[in-house]
Amino acid sequence: MTTRTAPSATALYDIPGPATRKRHLLYGIVSTALILALFGWVVYLLFDTEQFTSAKWTPFEYKGIQELLLRGLGNTLKAFAYAAVLSLLLGAVLAVGRLSEHRAVRWIATLLVEFFRAMPVLVMIFFIFVALKVQPLPALVTGLTLYNGSVLAEVFRTGILSVERGQSEAAYALGLRKTQVTTFVLAPQAVRAMLPTIISQLVVALKDTSLGYLITYEEFLHAGKLIASNLDYDLPFIPVVMVISPIYIGMCMLLSWFATWVAKRERRNPKMKAVEIAPAEPGTLLPGVQ
Repeated sequence: MTTRTAPSATALYDIPGPATRKRHLLYGIVSTALILALFGWVVYLLFDTEQFTSAKWTPFEYKGIQELLLRGLGNTLKAFAYAAVLSLLLGAVLAVGRLSEHRAVRWIATLLVEFFRAMPVLVMIFFIFVALKVQPLPALVTGLTLYNGSVLAEVFRTGILSVERGQSEAAYALGLRKTQVTTFVLAPQAVRAMLPTIISQLVVALKDTSLGYLITYEEFLHAGKLIASNLDYDLPFIPVVMVISPIYIGMCMLLSWFATWVAKRERRNPKMKAVEIAPAEPGTLLPGVQ
């Protein structure tokens, strides 16, 4: 049986008294009631506009619509896979450039990171697609890679700099070069600390794949738009959104769950556990001490 520990007061937090706890409980009840009321109102509007009638959902049983949705989902996952891998690689390269001891390399990497971080993703995708006349999939992947790679570069750089300085100093004392120190000492420790932020940025990349429908890339949202605009099916847009949205949300939640699973596995890894050192006993001498 576990006992619940009471919160302790700190410099920035005082333990709430009985009146404050009652007020917080009242706020929670009111907020919950408002959220439930809003949800009920939305559901009422959906029923009132006959969005759940069988006539509007029967077209999803058509094999053509199912194949179109599956093909769009596959294209979305393909674009995300390319963008995720290339973003991680670009982020690592730019982070190494920003940490370089050579001033010219550091300035060039900083300029690229700041430029692509400030540039809207949609503008880059349109420029690559229209001005450079690139096909929809490469244009979408390139735009996502440039933006997310520049953001991940700052994440990697910050993570490496957050590792205790003594780690690198000890590695240099063993005779390792800077590349070896970064690869085998700093990067593995930084990745574990950066993992939640990396996954969050990959979720952003996954959601931004929906921008592909603006350049006629046949991804998931584009497939839904084609279905909703096809008068032969007489299928309104709301049922399509109600089908597509949970799938997008589910994929993002799956990424978040994967990050949590990896973090828990790392904590259970025996290599990550601290090594117990026996306390020094009286009379113990250091090597070489007489």
